[in-house]
Amino acid sequence: QIFERVSPNWGARRGGQRPDLVVIHYTAMQSAQAAIERLCDPVAEVSAHYVICERGGVTRLVPEGERAWHAGAGRWGDVRDVNSRAIGIELANTGDQPFAEPQMAGLEALLAQIMVRWAIAPERVIGHSDIAPGRKIDPGPRFDWARLSRAGLAREVPPISGGSLWDPDVDQEALFRTYARDLGYTAPVDDATLLSTLRLRYRPSAQGPLSAEDFAPLAQSDLWF
Repeated sequence: QIFERVSPNWGARRGGQRPDLVVIHYTAMQSAQAAIERLCDPVAEVSAHYVICERGGVTRLVPEGERAWHAGAGRWGDVRDVNSRAIGIELANTGDQPFAEPQMAGLEALLAQIMVRWAIAPERVIGHSDIAPGRKIDPGPRFDWARLSRAGLAREVPPISGGSLWDPDVDQEALFRTYARDLGYTAPVDDATLLSTLRLRYRPSAQGPLSAEDFAPLAQSDLWF
Protein backbone atom coordinates (compact mmCIF):
# COMPACT_ATOMS: atom_id res chain seq x y z
CA GLN A 1 0.00 0.00 0.00
CA ILE A 2 1.24 3.47 -0.92
CA PHE A 3 -0.13 6.52 0.87
CA GLU A 4 -0.51 9.78 -1.02
CA ARG A 5 0.53 13.22 0.24
CA VAL A 6 1.00 15.77 -2.52
CA SER A 7 4.01 18.07 -2.22
CA PRO A 8 3.96 21.40 -4.06
CA ASN A 9 7.71 21.20 -4.55
CA TRP A 10 8.19 19.71 -8.00
CA GLY A 11 8.26 20.54 -11.69
CA ALA A 12 8.58 18.96 -15.11
CA ARG A 13 11.70 16.96 -15.93
CA ARG A 14 13.83 19.21 -18.10
CA GLY A 15 14.10 18.40 -21.77
CA GLY A 16 11.48 15.68 -21.49
CA GLN A 17 13.96 13.35 -19.79
CA ARG A 18 12.89 10.06 -18.24
CA PRO A 19 14.16 8.73 -14.92
CA ASP A 20 17.07 6.32 -15.27
CA LEU A 21 18.53 6.69 -11.75
CA VAL A 22 17.27 6.04 -8.23
CA VAL A 23 18.87 8.09 -5.45
CA ILE A 24 18.50 6.85 -1.87
CA HIS A 25 18.60 9.32 1.04
CA TYR A 26 17.98 9.37 4.75
CA THR A 27 15.84 12.13 6.23
CA ALA A 28 18.10 13.11 9.19
CA MET A 29 14.93 13.98 11.11
CA GLN A 30 13.29 12.54 14.21
CA SER A 31 10.27 11.01 12.44
CA ALA A 32 8.89 10.21 9.03
CA GLN A 33 6.00 12.59 9.62
CA ALA A 34 8.36 15.47 10.39
CA ALA A 35 10.22 14.74 7.17
CA ILE A 36 7.00 14.62 5.15
CA GLU A 37 5.91 17.96 6.56
CA ARG A 38 9.19 19.56 5.55
CA LEU A 39 9.15 17.97 2.09
CA CYS A 40 5.65 19.38 1.59
CA ASP A 41 6.51 22.87 2.86
CA PRO A 42 6.74 25.28 -0.10
CA VAL A 43 9.13 27.48 1.89
CA ALA A 44 11.64 24.62 2.20
CA GLU A 45 11.75 24.07 -1.59
CA VAL A 46 12.75 20.41 -1.19
CA SER A 47 10.91 17.19 -1.91
CA ALA A 48 11.30 13.57 -2.87
CA HIS A 49 9.16 11.11 -4.73
CA TYR A 50 8.78 8.77 -1.75
CA VAL A 51 9.29 8.60 2.01
CA ILE A 52 9.51 5.21 3.72
CA CYS A 53 8.87 5.15 7.46
CA GLU A 54 10.55 2.82 9.97
CA ARG A 55 7.58 0.43 9.83
CA GLY A 56 7.85 0.13 6.05
CA GLY A 57 4.94 2.38 5.09
CA VAL A 58 5.47 4.23 1.81
CA THR A 59 4.19 7.76 1.16
CA ARG A 60 4.31 9.19 -2.36
CA LEU A 61 4.82 12.94 -2.52
CA VAL A 62 5.63 13.51 -6.20
CA PRO A 63 4.62 11.44 -9.27
CA GLU A 64 7.54 9.43 -10.64
CA GLY A 65 7.32 11.07 -14.04
CA GLU A 66 7.88 14.52 -12.54
CA ARG A 67 11.01 16.24 -11.23
CA ALA A 68 11.26 16.23 -7.42
CA TRP A 69 13.80 18.46 -5.67
CA HIS A 70 15.92 16.00 -3.69
CA ALA A 71 19.39 15.74 -5.19
CA GLY A 72 20.67 19.31 -5.23
CA ALA A 73 24.04 19.96 -6.83
CA GLY A 74 25.68 16.74 -7.90
CA ARG A 75 26.92 14.61 -10.76
CA TRP A 76 26.80 10.99 -11.82
CA GLY A 77 28.65 10.06 -14.99
CA ASP A 78 27.54 12.57 -17.62
CA VAL A 79 24.41 13.51 -15.64
CA ARG A 80 24.58 17.01 -14.15
CA ASP A 81 20.90 17.68 -13.55
CA VAL A 82 20.32 14.65 -11.35
CA ASN A 83 16.80 15.71 -10.38
CA SER A 84 15.68 15.49 -14.02
CA ARG A 85 17.00 11.93 -14.31
CA ALA A 86 16.34 10.44 -10.87
CA ILE A 87 13.64 9.13 -8.59
CA GLY A 88 14.38 10.12 -5.00
CA ILE A 89 13.56 7.87 -2.03
CA GLU A 90 13.88 9.18 1.53
CA LEU A 91 14.24 6.69 4.39
CA ALA A 92 13.15 7.93 7.82
CA ASN A 93 16.39 7.68 9.79
CA THR A 94 18.42 10.12 11.86
CA GLY A 95 21.64 8.91 10.26
CA ASP A 96 23.12 7.29 13.35
CA GLN A 97 20.87 4.26 13.72
CA PRO A 98 20.31 0.97 11.88
CA PHE A 99 17.65 0.83 9.20
CA ALA A 100 14.70 -1.20 10.46
CA GLU A 101 13.88 -4.54 8.82
CA PRO A 102 10.33 -3.50 7.79
CA GLN A 103 11.76 -0.35 6.26
CA MET A 104 14.32 -2.27 4.21
CA ALA A 105 11.64 -4.71 3.09
CA GLY A 106 9.46 -1.78 2.02
CA LEU A 107 12.37 -0.29 0.12
CA GLU A 108 13.06 -3.57 -1.67
CA ALA A 109 9.45 -3.89 -2.78
CA LEU A 110 9.28 -0.29 -3.99
CA LEU A 111 12.64 -0.45 -5.76
CA ALA A 112 11.70 -3.62 -7.61
CA GLN A 113 8.57 -1.94 -8.97
CA ILE A 114 10.36 1.28 -9.96
CA MET A 115 13.19 -0.55 -11.70
CA VAL A 116 10.75 -2.59 -13.80
CA ARG A 117 8.57 0.42 -14.61
CA TRP A 118 11.46 2.53 -15.89
CA ALA A 119 13.93 -0.20 -16.95
CA ILE A 120 16.53 1.02 -14.43
CA ALA A 121 19.60 -1.18 -14.04
CA PRO A 122 20.93 -2.11 -10.57
CA GLU A 123 24.07 -0.08 -11.29
CA ARG A 124 21.88 3.03 -11.49
CA VAL A 125 20.63 2.71 -7.91
CA ILE A 126 22.92 4.99 -5.93
CA GLY A 127 23.20 7.00 -2.73
CA HIS A 128 23.04 10.74 -2.21
CA SER A 129 26.69 10.55 -1.15
CA ASP A 130 27.64 9.03 -4.50
CA ILE A 131 26.44 12.06 -6.47
CA ALA A 132 27.52 14.71 -3.95
CA PRO A 133 30.80 13.49 -2.40
CA GLY A 134 32.03 15.64 0.42
CA ARG A 135 28.68 17.44 0.66
CA LYS A 136 26.36 14.57 1.57
CA ILE A 137 26.89 11.27 3.38
CA ASP A 138 23.43 9.70 3.22
CA PRO A 139 22.26 6.99 3.29
CA GLY A 140 25.40 6.58 5.40
CA PRO A 141 27.56 3.76 6.78
CA ARG A 142 24.65 1.95 8.46
CA PHE A 143 22.79 1.37 5.20
CA ASP A 144 22.85 -2.24 3.95
CA TRP A 145 23.93 -1.95 0.31
CA ALA A 146 24.95 -5.62 0.29
CA ARG A 147 21.36 -6.62 0.98
CA LEU A 148 20.13 -4.68 -2.04
CA SER A 149 22.90 -6.16 -4.15
CA ARG A 150 21.94 -9.72 -3.17
CA ALA A 151 18.36 -8.96 -4.21
CA GLY A 152 19.50 -7.62 -7.60
CA LEU A 153 18.47 -4.09 -6.63
CA ALA A 154 21.92 -2.46 -6.53
CA ARG A 155 25.30 -2.97 -8.12
CA GLU A 156 26.98 -6.27 -7.38
CA VAL A 157 30.55 -5.72 -6.23
CA PRO A 158 32.81 -7.96 -8.36
CA PRO A 159 35.51 -9.88 -6.49
CA ILE A 160 39.16 -9.42 -7.41
CA SER A 161 40.77 -12.58 -8.74
CA GLY A 162 44.17 -13.33 -10.16
CA GLY A 163 46.23 -11.62 -7.47
CA SER A 164 46.61 -8.10 -6.15
CA LEU A 165 46.11 -5.08 -8.39
CA TRP A 166 48.49 -3.05 -6.29
CA ASP A 167 51.61 -2.02 -8.16
CA PRO A 168 54.08 0.34 -6.43
CA ASP A 169 55.39 1.46 -9.83
CA VAL A 170 52.01 2.90 -10.84
CA ASP A 171 50.35 6.11 -9.61
CA GLN A 172 47.63 4.38 -7.64
CA GLU A 173 45.73 7.57 -6.83
CA ALA A 174 45.45 8.40 -10.53
CA LEU A 175 44.37 4.85 -11.32
CA PHE A 176 41.81 4.95 -8.53
CA ARG A 177 40.35 8.20 -9.89
CA THR A 178 40.17 6.73 -13.40
CA TYR A 179 38.18 3.66 -12.40
CA ALA A 180 35.99 5.61 -9.99
CA ARG A 181 35.14 7.99 -12.84
CA ASP A 182 34.29 5.03 -15.08
CA LEU A 183 31.73 3.90 -12.49
CA GLY A 184 30.11 7.34 -12.36
CA TYR A 185 32.03 9.30 -9.72
CA THR A 186 32.61 12.40 -11.83
CA ALA A 187 32.00 15.14 -9.24
CA PRO A 188 35.11 17.35 -8.95
CA VAL A 189 36.59 16.45 -5.54
CA ASP A 190 40.04 15.84 -4.15
CA ASP A 191 41.55 12.37 -3.74
CA ALA A 192 40.83 12.12 -0.01
CA THR A 193 37.14 12.97 -0.49
CA LEU A 194 36.80 10.51 -3.35
CA LEU A 195 38.35 7.73 -1.28
CA SER A 196 36.13 8.44 1.74
CA THR A 197 33.06 8.48 -0.53
CA LEU A 198 33.85 5.11 -2.08
CA ARG A 199 34.57 3.66 1.34
CA LEU A 200 31.31 5.02 2.70
CA ARG A 201 29.49 2.99 0.07
CA TYR A 202 31.62 -0.15 -0.14
CA ARG A 203 34.01 -0.34 2.86
CA PRO A 204 32.50 1.80 5.65
CA SER A 205 34.83 0.46 8.34
CA ALA A 206 38.04 1.09 6.35
CA GLN A 207 40.55 3.70 7.46
CA GLY A 208 44.00 4.89 6.48
CA PRO A 209 45.59 5.58 3.11
CA LEU A 210 44.51 4.10 -0.23
CA SER A 211 45.13 0.35 -0.32
CA ALA A 212 44.74 -2.56 -2.72
CA GLU A 213 41.43 -3.48 -1.02
CA ASP A 214 39.95 -0.15 -2.08
CA PHE A 215 40.19 -1.25 -5.71
CA ALA A 216 37.92 -4.27 -5.24
CA PRO A 217 34.64 -2.30 -5.59
CA LEU A 218 35.96 -0.70 -8.79
CA ALA A 219 36.94 -3.90 -10.55
CA GLN A 220 35.11 -4.63 -13.79
CA SER A 221 35.80 -7.67 -15.94
CA ASP A 222 36.08 -5.70 -19.18
CA LEU A 223 38.65 -3.34 -17.65
CA TRP A 224 40.72 -5.43 -15.29
CA PHE A 225 40.99 -8.98 -16.61
